[in-house]
Amino acid sequence: MDSIFLDANVLFSAAYRSDAGLRKLWRLPGVRKITSAYALEEARRNLSNVWQRRELDELLRSVEIVPTAAPTDHPLFSSVVELPDKDRPVLLAASGVGTTHLLTGDFRPFGPLYGESIEGVLILAPRKHLSLRPS
Repeated sequence: MDSIFLDANVLFSAAYRSDAGLRKLWRLPGVRKITSAYALEEARRNLSNVWQRRELDELLRSVEIVPTAAPTDHPLFSSVVELPDKDRPVLLAASGVGTTHLLTGDFRPFGPLYGESIEGVLILAPRKHLSLRPS
């Protein structure tokens, strides 16, 4: 079974518009959806109105929320030095709970890592993940 870790921008984008294509992630059969308290707080902080926050709460009903990860000086980062400190807790949480995929649209920090597997977690843009799944 695939387990996908949803970064803050994925949560934000899915809640921002009810017709967001990213909502397809919520309809994937047999996929465990996970995020962290850290990513969730970032998404919630950036949503501007009550309706969007309600949408986020509704989407979260099928998402497992894990605690924010350990310190960002974790040995994992000796090989991923280009990842900014603010993005390290996301990768740590994804690897710490054993997800198979980290889905993020945050291209600046994670783009160079797209298609890479770090600690068993394949980092992908959400659209790429959806394109790899059978229809």
